[in-house]
Amino acid sequence: MNIRSFWGLSKNMKRNLKGFTLIELLIVITIIAILASIVFVALDPLTRFRQARDSRRWADASALLSAIKVNQIDNGGFYLSTTTAANYSVNSMVAGTVYMIGTVNTGCDKTCITSVSGGTSGCVDLSALVTGGYLGSVPISPNGVTTWTSATTGYTLQKDSNGIITVRACEGEQGTEIKVAR
Repeated sequence: MNIRSFWGLSKNMKRNLKGFTLIELLIVITIIAILASIVFVALDPLTRFRQARDSRRWADASALLSAIKVNQIDNGGFYLSTTTAANYSVNSMVAGTVYMIGTVNTGCDKTCITSVSGGTSGCVDLSALVTGGYLGSVPISPNGVTTWTSATTGYTLQKDSNGIITVRACEGEQGTEIKVAR
C-alpha cells in the first residue's frame, strides 16, 4: 500500500493542494485592509498637518520678535524707525493697539484671533528687518482658513506702554493662541 492511497489522495487532488484558495486570499486581504485603516485613523494626518502649520506659526512669531529685539539692541534701545508712506513703523505704533504685519497701506483689518485695530490706516511694515539683515524675509503665515500674502502676513504686532512687543498669529488651528512676547 502506498502513502497516497493510504490518505485517499489521488495525483489530481495532490496537485490542487499546492496553492491558496480564493477564500483564503480574500480573508488575508480583508485583514490587511482593516489593519491599514486602523493605523491610518490612529495617525490622523489632518491633525498632523494642523500641528505642522501651528508649529511653523510659533517659529515665525518667535523669529519676528527676535529680529525686532536684536534690531532694538543694535539701535541703542529704539525700535525700527524706517517706514513707507502711510504704513506704521514699530516706533510710530500706538501703545496697546494691535497692527497687522504687512506692506499694504489700507485693508489691514483682517479677521484674527485678536482684533486688529490699526488696520484701516496701514500695516506695520517690517521690511526694514530684511534689508537690515535681521530676517531673510518677512514670514507669511501658512494658509489655514485665510490665504495670507506679504501684503497681510497673518501675524499681528502690539506694543504696550512699557515697550513690551507681542507677536501673534492670526490663526491657531489647535485651539490655542499663538503668541510670543518680550
